[in-house]
Amino acid sequence: MRRPLAHDKSRIGRRAVILGFALLTLLALGFADLRMLAPDASATLARLAEGLLHPEFGDIPALVHAAALTLAFALCGVFIGAAAGLGLAPFYGFGPVRHLCIAVRAVHELFWALLLMQVTGLSPLTGVLAIALPYAGIFAKVFAEYLDEVDPVAANALPARTSRVSALLFARLPLALPDMRTYVLYRLECGLRSAAVLGFIGLPTLGFLLESYFRQAHYPQAMAVLAVYLALILPLRVWMRWPLAPLYLGISVWLLVRIQIPPMGSGVLRRFLTEDIVPAPLRSGGWLNLGGWGDFTSWLWRLATEQVLPGIWVTLVLSQLALALAAMIAILAFPLIVPRVTGRIDAALAHAGLVLGRSIPDYMLAFVLLQVFGPSMLPAIIALGLHNGAIIAHLMGRQSEHLCDTLRPDAPRGFVLWGFELLPRQFGSFVALCLYRWEIIVRDSAIFGLLGVATLGFHVDAAIQQVRIDRAVVLLLAMGGLTLAIDTVSTHLRKRMRLAKLPTEDIASPR
Repeated sequence: MRRPLAHDKSRIGRRAVILGFALLTLLALGFADLRMLAPDASATLARLAEGLLHPEFGDIPALVHAAALTLAFALCGVFIGAAAGLGLAPFYGFGPVRHLCIAVRAVHELFWALLLMQVTGLSPLTGVLAIALPYAGIFAKVFAEYLDEVDPVAANALPARTSRVSALLFARLPLALPDMRTYVLYRLECGLRSAAVLGFIGLPTLGFLLESYFRQAHYPQAMAVLAVYLALILPLRVWMRWPLAPLYLGISVWLLVRIQIPPMGSGVLRRFLTEDIVPAPLRSGGWLNLGGWGDFTSWLWRLATEQVLPGIWVTLVLSQLALALAAMIAILAFPLIVPRVTGRIDAALAHAGLVLGRSIPDYMLAFVLLQVFGPSMLPAIIALGLHNGAIIAHLMGRQSEHLCDTLRPDAPRGFVLWGFELLPRQFGSFVALCLYRWEIIVRDSAIFGLLGVATLGFHVDAAIQQVRIDRAVVLLLAMGGLTLAIDTVSTHLRKRMRLAKLPTEDIASPR
């Protein structure tokens, strides 16, 4: 008689996680500000639709210049980040390196730019570093995973005395290089989104033109900017060819160094490091006496209770509702791109819609929706849900296409196939992807503070506007800690639920 398998007490059931997720979503709904505060939403929506149908490409030189600079910031930032990430990847298992990478990627590019502007001003270096720093942390993590996952046969065949550096360069790196190149291409797509969004804080990219036109209610011109941005990012895998990468980089550097910037003055970096980021109670010798440290404790407590904790709460509420919306969109949309479910023509149209949804930056989409709904959580939730839902649906749809290749010829088609075959078999990957996007949504939720939502980013922006850089640094550290906590919980849940490995290759693969 067979003995029953012992119950694994360390495993968490999927039903328990889904139930907990549903309860958290209902709780978040009770605290969310979902009001439509725009005075005449229908009229604004009509003007937006009119602009979408009749875009005006009036100032062609300005559009071309902004598009070129968007591409230049993205290329320089991504390739510097990739080079730094490649150098850090072999040491990613070393604790301090891993924590450094987590810290730099936990802060959004917009906040890196706002912080760097205090030293480098509104300069090309600000935009390039704002992209390169967080991307270096991301590249280090992904490249380290690629190096760890290569077939060990080649490394095992090397002589016993082969150094680790030689084994890395001649056995592991060549095998991982194709996946790395594909992932760099995917990150370049993300870099274009980041570069466009940097325009909202004043850098001369397409986002700057978009914000300017929207502020003036020039919707036809704004829609022309969106059209130019999509014309740049959608065919990326057509115009981006690796033999041309050095030429693209050279042109990008040439374009960026030609930007005229006002001088920041001498001693800016010294003042930033020795005064601006030092908490106010510890300046001017305050750190040398107990009274200064007592004032610092009171200062930190007020900052935590008045800004950090309320900002974290709003960020969590916003991200929870955005993740719930993204999950709903993904469940409903992923079968639409599977030809065996909807047919080839409908699948192609749905695929184009998902590509559009994942290509438009969530911040840019939220800014557009802000004109319609007003300054509440609603634009941010919709933008985050649509963007991340399109990404999850795209990945699940690609996996479903592979599953369909293994089905019998007489297997059901249409939505019967979705409900009884694809969804049950994809559910583990769906939960894993939602947990993975959770960290990213929390990180991105903070930036909507720049649009008026009282997330952590709202308080960061206010502190920088008031030139209270010490407060901004503490708030950014809190943001990094929140992102790290979410990443830790997400990783723990994926392990406890025995979920399959994330489809990193699919994320980076061509559309």
